[in-house]
Amino acid sequence: MDAQSYNATLADLRTVRDDIKKTQTALAKLEAERDKQIAQLATHEKAKAERIAPAAGLSLAEVVARAPELAPQPLAADATPAPEPAAADQPAGAPYTEPHPHVPQPTAPPTDPTGEAPQAPAPPAAPTAPVAPATEEGEPRTLPSIPDGETGDAWFTHTKNLASTRPNFTQQARSTVFLDTDTGILVHRNQTHRLDLGTRSAAEILTAVFPVLPEGAERIYITAGAPWHRDADRHPYLRDAVAAWLNAPTPGWRTDTGRGRDRMAGHFVHARHPVARYLRDDESQHVEIRSMGEWFDLEDGDDPATARDAFVLLWQALRRHWDDAVVMGSPSQTGRDLWTRTIPARGQYSDGYPVLSEELRGLLHATAGQGRNELLAPPRVPEVLPQLVEYDRTFAYAKHTWKSPVGTPRRITGRQFAAWSDKEQARALYGCGHWQIRATVPDTWDHVGLLPAPAPSDRAWHYPATPGTTFTTWAGGPEVHTALTNPLTPWKIEVLDGLLWEDGKPLDDWGKKLKDAWSNLSAQAHFQQDARQARAAHLASRAVRAILLYGIGSFAQRPRMVTGTTPRTQERDVPADAEIIGFDDELITWQKPTGFSRDPNAHPEWAAAIWSGARAALLTQRHRADDIYAGALHAAPGTVIAFRTDALYLTQPQAWPYHQQPGDYLKKGHLAGPLAAPTSEEDLLTLRDAGRAALTPASTTAGA
Repeated sequence: MDAQSYNATLADLRTVRDDIKKTQTALAKLEAERDKQIAQLATHEKAKAERIAPAAGLSLAEVVARAPELAPQPLAADATPAPEPAAADQPAGAPYTEPHPHVPQPTAPPTDPTGEAPQAPAPPAAPTAPVAPATEEGEPRTLPSIPDGETGDAWFTHTKNLASTRPNFTQQARSTVFLDTDTGILVHRNQTHRLDLGTRSAAEILTAVFPVLPEGAERIYITAGAPWHRDADRHPYLRDAVAAWLNAPTPGWRTDTGRGRDRMAGHFVHARHPVARYLRDDESQHVEIRSMGEWFDLEDGDDPATARDAFVLLWQALRRHWDDAVVMGSPSQTGRDLWTRTIPARGQYSDGYPVLSEELRGLLHATAGQGRNELLAPPRVPEVLPQLVEYDRTFAYAKHTWKSPVGTPRRITGRQFAAWSDKEQARALYGCGHWQIRATVPDTWDHVGLLPAPAPSDRAWHYPATPGTTFTTWAGGPEVHTALTNPLTPWKIEVLDGLLWEDGKPLDDWGKKLKDAWSNLSAQAHFQQDARQARAAHLASRAVRAILLYGIGSFAQRPRMVTGTTPRTQERDVPADAEIIGFDDELITWQKPTGFSRDPNAHPEWAAAIWSGARAALLTQRHRADDIYAGALHAAPGTVIAFRTDALYLTQPQAWPYHQQPGDYLKKGHLAGPLAAPTSEEDLLTLRDAGRAALTPASTTAGA
């Protein structure tokens, strides 16, 4: 650029600047006029926020913020926390569901949509455990408690006529193909085709795929390209771009609304791993388009044939343990289906595992968090770190499936617990329980926090560690036991209330089989001479990990948030208790809570027990064969930088044993210092990636 062009462009830039200022001023005037009209409408005795919101182009919350008197009573009375990822798909029909994000959420799991497990329609709303509403920023929320007297006692039962039972049918496999939408390469069995996908719309993908498949296909996995993001720059949020891609016209096809046992059809909107379901107009063909990222992360160089080979190896590994194993659309579908096929055919639970009352499920939903995610920033740690070492617990959750709660829990009040002997108390805390406690950090404490406490967010948790701090929370038996018996200083714990189950093994057989499949595939990845087959075996082992991880998450069964669309011309039909979350010239997009469904495989007590055990093992766990303890409490005070689900980040390397077994701490990254201490998750992830790259590949893949 010469001087003349430079000066001319500067002049143009000043003009743009002035235009922006004028536009901002005009916009501010329009927004002020809009808010004035909202206030005027609110004075009408029959004014409703759900009517005003779409007209104003605002969400329900934004309208209520401008006119508090319009707060919808149903939403105020029945506020439900956002569901966690790994929730199920939407019910049949045009509306679709999408799990709400929450804090923290790296465990689980990226969201894992499900859709093939049989489910009955949701029942009418029933009373559930009270869930604390969102609090002002900086003010911790209050967790719910069990009501006193007969009201609380009535919670301790099971949902009538609802239990997990062994299936009496054989799961049907679906013809599957693998498609790279960047290159147009399609792999079906041993055949490879190169397609012209045009602009990569759903209609063009369907039009291109089926002419080359004489037998058709029922599932298309996208291995690369993420076509649902093709217009991401035209939408404010990725989810909006995905919804537009899913709902675009598909001549000759319409949205699939379910068939047979599949009661959860329709499109599933997720920012990165959506599910598109279509049915030919003549109803001769069903097909779904899914993301390969639901199962494992592919890298550059991983072609569709490698993904196909990984699925073949996965199926073969599962078939060694389940004669009727079928790889279904998602890991959670597959995990749940395989688990149901381990329900005993005879014995105490041959009639199935009954589902807890909706009240207890609501209580566990509100009080049992998932993985621990915490960044310790200065001044709790040095501003300059000598180094950063990452230790990751290999296939961690598989370590904690050997014992789970079964049966109807007993309520153990604080008075009952205090009356027990020390031996009885220890036995209870070591058993399968969920406890409401008042905890006090010792005055001499100088290490990390041990127990989760509610933080100032809808689903966030933090871990108090300041000496003398007292707080009330809920925690699983493994964590309470760790707080009382930790190797440094016992914490003061007062049990206020609790749930205590019998110890059982409903997940033990399932977990052992998946661990064996994982071990075999990991060994293949290590010893296989062919690089491509070794890579496929590694990906298959990651898929087994996802089956267990997301399968556990599916037991949690969070309350659902249904999302739907209504034409702008019919805005009166937007549900009264819905929140407007988006709109365009044609459609209004809304969401509303629907509570719990009658899911026969809803067992949040199992997920809560595993999550609690995994969090406790991040603090301390014993390697019996080596007679060595590992975990954060066995590192020097001030050397723990962060927890991230199953990983620890330290400033000193540790001599912890690693035998490539579930739960072992694998040294996954090591970055030499000096380093500025991370102060955000982004900083931590940047250092993590650099630390992993600094290690040789052979040292990081063995237990990944």
